[in-house]
Amino acid sequence: MSIPVSQMLSVGKYILTQKLKRREKYPLVLMLEPLFRCNLACAGCGKIDYPDDILNQRLSVDDCIDAVEQCGAPIVSIAGGEPLLHHELPEIVQAITDRKKYVYLCTNALLMEKKLDDYTPSPYLTFSIHLDGEEETHDRAVCQEGVFTQAVAAIKMAVARGFRVTVNCTLMEGESPEEVASFFDFVMGLGVEGFTVSPAFNYERAPDQSVFLQRATSKRLFREILRKGKGRGWAFNQSALYLDFLAGNQTYQCTPWGNPTRNVFGWQKPCYLLVNEGYAPTFDALMSETNWDLYRTGTHPKCAQCMAHCGYEPTAVNDTVAHPFKALTVALGGPRLDGPLAPEVPGLLEPAPTALVPNVQLQTASATKEDGPA
Repeated sequence: MSIPVSQMLSVGKYILTQKLKRREKYPLVLMLEPLFRCNLACAGCGKIDYPDDILNQRLSVDDCIDAVEQCGAPIVSIAGGEPLLHHELPEIVQAITDRKKYVYLCTNALLMEKKLDDYTPSPYLTFSIHLDGEEETHDRAVCQEGVFTQAVAAIKMAVARGFRVTVNCTLMEGESPEEVASFFDFVMGLGVEGFTVSPAFNYERAPDQSVFLQRATSKRLFREILRKGKGRGWAFNQSALYLDFLAGNQTYQCTPWGNPTRNVFGWQKPCYLLVNEGYAPTFDALMSETNWDLYRTGTHPKCAQCMAHCGYEPTAVNDTVAHPFKALTVALGGPRLDGPLAPEVPGLLEPAPTALVPNVQLQTASATKEDGPA
């Protein structure tokens, strides 16, 4: 694992506190989306298909800090859209890290050369840079040539300046285990702390529905990738038991409240991945009003093929706390790569229809509306 010990201890203390307080549902990571506007239009993205009046909205600094305080999670993942388009993002990041929260700033890196001087290296700040494979694969995924080259240059620059840097990688249909293994070798050669990998979620708003992996395909793919990774020194920025789940060895249900989302519409029900399911005005309302049992792999068709990191990493972390020796065994020896797959969750449903849904026409009083795209 590539997560610093200080961060693991901080998160562990937080989880222990929740357990001692007998809290059944608590967040691990706040997914903060201060805007939806992006400077790319990726084929598998379901986050940016909104009209301009929504794309021009921004959460203010106060909105973002209020979300951090309401949620209380030890980690804040700032996503979007492209967060670096937000003019007040340096102030937002500084305010969060001043509170000793760990920030993962997710970016496609196209603006990093221009924006990096606005940030100061800190153990609480990590640039999580989106790369979905080597040059041809990544540029095809983001539907624009040259993005891979710019992202790699940004990674090298940030590492050289002393920033914490990780890579987040989303795997799509048609991935080759050999090419993925080669890409992971390349990423580790860039000097990053490690990388996070996840199967892409089947966004119903995504313009290309053919790119998404199904659960059985994902498990076979990850077994082959991890088999090729033996002895290659890959550093995963995620738990050993989540990797074990990806390899088909754990029958996990997702934990949708583990990564609650705050965006320009409010607190998104039920999780970061599902849109058009409603919004709550506060974090407490999100936790108390959401019918969590409805949104699970075996109970909701939109969740049928999901194995995404934001839903299942909280489950794996909770399992790690509950069964530390099992987690240690997997961490030391790696996931099992042969033999039968673990049973699927009961009642696994067919995936939801892939027809695009209409744009969400919502406004929020707390979001700042800007005239321009940046």
